[in-house]
Amino acid sequence: MIYLDNASTTKMSPRVVKKMTEIMEDSYGNPSAIYEFGLENNLKVEEARKTIAKLLGAQKHEIYFTSGGTESDNWALIGIAERYQFKGKHIITSRIEHKAILNTCKYLEEKGYEVTYLDVNSEGLIDLDELWKSIRNDTILVSIMYANNEVGTIMPIEKIAKICKDRKVLFHTDAVQAFGHMKIDTKHVPISMLSASGHKFYGPKGIGFLYVRSEVEIGPFIRGGKQENGLRSGTENVVSIVGMEEAAQECYKNLEIDNKRICLLRDYFINELLRQVDGIKINTNVKKSLFNNINITIDGVDGILLVDSLGKEGICVSTGASCNSDSIHPSYVLMSMGVSASNAKTSVRITLSKYTTKQELDKALEIIPKLVSNLREVY
Repeated sequence: MIYLDNASTTKMSPRVVKKMTEIMEDSYGNPSAIYEFGLENNLKVEEARKTIAKLLGAQKHEIYFTSGGTESDNWALIGIAERYQFKGKHIITSRIEHKAILNTCKYLEEKGYEVTYLDVNSEGLIDLDELWKSIRNDTILVSIMYANNEVGTIMPIEKIAKICKDRKVLFHTDAVQAFGHMKIDTKHVPISMLSASGHKFYGPKGIGFLYVRSEVEIGPFIRGGKQENGLRSGTENVVSIVGMEEAAQECYKNLEIDNKRICLLRDYFINELLRQVDGIKINTNVKKSLFNNINITIDGVDGILLVDSLGKEGICVSTGASCNSDSIHPSYVLMSMGVSASNAKTSVRITLSKYTTKQELDKALEIIPKLVSNLREVY
């Protein structure tokens, strides 16, 4: 199998698997218990919280563990909406956010909140002037993703955060695609809240975190016991928390080396694709995007059929966001960027990882041109 769908999920690091196995076998005590066997696990959770905070330039008490990016996004929006509704009920986001943001915004609209959806340009970037003009006296939150999950575009987060700070509006960023793959500094960049998910950076599924700056007041999301400062109750998932900590440490230790290697592989793959296959357009602006992302449209080829055909050959890619993989509708991200519906239907997303090899890409390059030719005859 050749796995090229790493924006969907990544392979767990062997070191992470080893660490989690040790915890499952030897450290199964409830971290809320007051006896030593439980307290040992509580210390592991707090050490992981400290590690994540340090990597972000944050404080330990600003990190809250969740079940993943979707929960973190939901909590950020709903928690702030409920807590700050006395100030107003206006929220700003972009049209290319993950569905965890967009569908939560729809939910809040049903509850009487007003949401402004910012347009993006052909590169997937919002207009900063439009953001500034969209902020009102009753605006309580701006939520703009750090990097897009379909085309990899990295938003100008520092400038967005500064605008929000100057206008005295809270700023949340969905950093699910960014954390673990690029340096993020909340100490010097005034981000109010940030979401991340372990399985996007070689950690386990079902675990993530929400960073909440100290001065931000956020409402509870899961009520029950006193875990996570009483804001997100439920017995802590010690195994996955420690696994995510291990994955994060490994990623940032080797960040520059891994990114340089992935960037070289991405550029090689793009150049070979363009050389071997006619009618390809690259939707990812490689100068403004994550190193591992390649989003393409292929004239005369249905994206879903190509993904299915490649899957039968043992090559895993996607048509876009994994949460929309069963949808027959064209990518709303690409259409928001000005790509026609017909071209969006011919799109395929290829995302690399630190485990991707040149040999795998060469094998994929042997198969893709043949499949494209065959499918064009059918299509």
